[in-house]
Amino acid sequence: MEAKETTPAKETTPAKKRKPRGRDERGPLASVALHLTLLLASAIAVLPPLWLLVTSFKPESEAFSTDLVKDFTFGNYDHVLNDTEFPNWLLNSLIVVGLTTVIGVFIAATTGYAVSRFKFPGMRPLMWLLLITQMFPVAVLIVPLYNLLAGLGLLNQPVGLVVTYLTIAVPFCAWMMKGYFDTIPVEIDEAGRVDGLNPFGTFWRLIVPLAKPGLAVTGFYSFITGWAEVAYASAFMTGEENLTLAGGLQTFVNQYTSDWGSLTASAVIVAVPAAVIFGFAQRHLVSGLTAGATKS
Repeated sequence: MEAKETTPAKETTPAKKRKPRGRDERGPLASVALHLTLLLASAIAVLPPLWLLVTSFKPESEAFSTDLVKDFTFGNYDHVLNDTEFPNWLLNSLIVVGLTTVIGVFIAATTGYAVSRFKFPGMRPLMWLLLITQMFPVAVLIVPLYNLLAGLGLLNQPVGLVVTYLTIAVPFCAWMMKGYFDTIPVEIDEAGRVDGLNPFGTFWRLIVPLAKPGLAVTGFYSFITGWAEVAYASAFMTGEENLTLAGGLQTFVNQYTSDWGSLTASAVIVAVPAAVIFGFAQRHLVSGLTAGATKS
């Protein structure tokens, strides 16, 4: 009998396995959700300052209108700069903030360097004291600080506000600068002493140039502390000619008057110096903050 020819069975190709997604890889839906969330967050962040800018160019009759600017005007800015005490408030703020920034950076840098490089009695209690001062809310400190400034005759004086703002800025900045100086090799200090420099000369000539990112963050924080603070400025300064910007802007909208055009125009002007300072300091902010966050 003839043998039947058998046809070879078809080889079955195994199903192609899907490559497992890595931990850092996102799927299409996750990417879309992430981008939509970022767009929504950006819109929420940009809308208030943008609306503030738009309102500042509206006449008083359109302040609450949801339309864009129909009757474009610089009248609000002209009124603020020429018919109010805004120039005096700006000058007072510049004096207070300038002194706070310069003195705060110097004290925080020297304190952070001393604690980072030297061992002395009371060092740890000093650092704990600087940390504990950050735990008290503003509302608790207003009354004792007011009584202290009144006893020293510093109410309605720029120096009184400078001292108050230094109590806010210096403790945080000293801790941050201490962490930043810890990242700078001690061998640089030793090389300075070999060359005949005293400790302050080593700090000023060798360490300060290397600490620019940390100093930039310290300066920016000190600036913002004095520029944007409201509670102390309102409590310790009275009389329109003595107010800073934080206290002066409140006079435009209160229980008796509502000058929204002047308020928005003033707010835009106030935001300009902060934006300029941030523009100069922003390239140092990330490196300064991350270096200052190292474990002490």
